Amino acid sequence: MRISRRSLLKGAAAAGAAGAVTALAGKAEASEHESKHRPDAVGMLYDSTLCVGCRACVTKCKEANQLPVDQSAMQGTEKAVYDAPSDLNGQTKNIIKVFKDGERFAFMKQQCMHCVEPSCVSVCMMGALHKEGEGTRSFEGENKGTGIVVYDKYTCVGCRYCQIACSFNVPKFEWFDPLPRIVKCELCKHRADKNKTGPLAVANPACCEVCPREAVIYGKREELLAIAKKRIAADPKRYNAKVYGEKEGGGTQVLYLAPASVSFQELGLPELPEHSAASFSEHVSHTPYLHGVTPIALYATAAFLIHRNKKKEEEAEHHEEGK
Repeated sequence: MRISRRSLLKGAAAAGAAGAVTALAGKAEASEHESKHRPDAVGMLYDSTLCVGCRACVTKCKEANQLPVDQSAMQGTEKAVYDAPSDLNGQTKNIIKVFKDGERFAFMKQQCMHCVEPSCVSVCMMGALHKEGEGTRSFEGENKGTGIVVYDKYTCVGCRYCQIACSFNVPKFEWFDPLPRIVKCELCKHRADKNKTGPLAVANPACCEVCPREAVIYGKREELLAIAKKRIAADPKRYNAKVYGEKEGGGTQVLYLAPASVSFQELGLPELPEHSAASFSEHVSHTPYLHGVTPIALYATAAFLIHRNKKKEEEAEHHEEGK
């Protein structure tokens, strides 16, 4: 059967389009599945309207995680005389910032968002960053279903792809350590109390424990989301109408409430689509193999090259015979 070049290209294009449609349909299905299969996922709710910027959470986080002091420059000074981090870094897993614009101002707490479908996990080639109990390797003592993004320093190769992939610019690298690690919040998983039940049995964030205003609280994500919506409904003039993290980027396990006069972008949270970048990229890269598009494309390419070379040989033979 004679196959024209145009027919081959049309066939390859049709196969690619079919794969892309399948990928997009699968993406939505997988995203919904990921969100629903962790009903016991834990997280935090930060209410910016309650925070007074005392930074007790920053201090307690450092104490609980045995992190060194950070005397980096603040407000034009060369060096602070006390622990005064100005941003997340290799020594700081949790930071309080402030947004100010004229009469408008609000505090903002930044730490790992523990995304429902985290990009850092998706790009980690060794599985050093993974959802607790759901890694490619088995790690002793991990509980499946908590949704906590945990880190294993022994499998990390230091590629830092996680830093590039994170939409929230959270993972930090210990640049000044001879044996560097990735530094990020793990919800103080090591402070869990096995004698208790519920969320405290799997983690116990020190920042939530010490907050004098309960501006940040810990619990199951579903319950925290319900609390956030209840607060908005009870006082709509006080709050921004949206709960950040409910859907952004596929959802996060750290949720945010903002004052009515301040947008989440002004607090430093990115505007993200409802689907996660991790889900999209995985389906774009995996679906061609799962649905046979890649073998078909390779076969079509090989057939085209064989046909072209054969045609050149025949033309060369006819040319020789005509001499």
